[in-house]
Amino acid sequence: MSSAPAADAPQKGNKKLIIIIAAVLLLVLGGGGAFAYIQKQKAAAAAAAGDDEEEGEAPAPHAEAKKHDSKHPPTFVPLEPFVVNLADKEADRFAQVGVTLEVEDAKFAEELKAYMPAIRNGILMVLAHKTSQELLSQEGKIALQKEILRESVLPLGIEIDDEDDAPAKKGKKKKRRAVYNPVSAVHFSNFIVQ
Repeated sequence: MSSAPAADAPQKGNKKLIIIIAAVLLLVLGGGGAFAYIQKQKAAAAAAAGDDEEEGEAPAPHAEAKKHDSKHPPTFVPLEPFVVNLADKEADRFAQVGVTLEVEDAKFAEELKAYMPAIRNGILMVLAHKTSQELLSQEGKIALQKEILRESVLPLGIEIDDEDDAPAKKGKKKKRRAVYNPVSAVHFSNFIVQ
């Protein structure tokens, strides 16, 4: 008779072990399911926020604040200085402007150099239509930076809209999608108007 209780003992131990394993599996699967649900909700909220930006006006390309990563400093592409006659009617005036483009990385900087003749042409055309009064004011220099930013990527097929070019209709918001611009800033290294 001693063999019967010994046979029952392993069965009871196996049942307890199976119950414990099942409970652990339920906890793990339940936790994983909860985690997946939370991640799905976060992704849906992020997508909804992106749709809201598309419905309204997109922020200006220069308004996006990018934090500089100390491990990946920005890449600068200096252009040869521009010397151009200005569009002043009353006197012959000229400007000498040094421009440096800040780009996302060295790989794009090399790609940009292939388009340099077209980029320089676009910038020269913008400068030649300016008057000395436009270039001497702070607002004029900021407007010139925006125009150079637009002209620097136009040969690459990237079209940046100026928010000041088209007046908004009353009561209607203009729908625009944000355009990715690998040129993040335009810096002046020298600026002489004579």
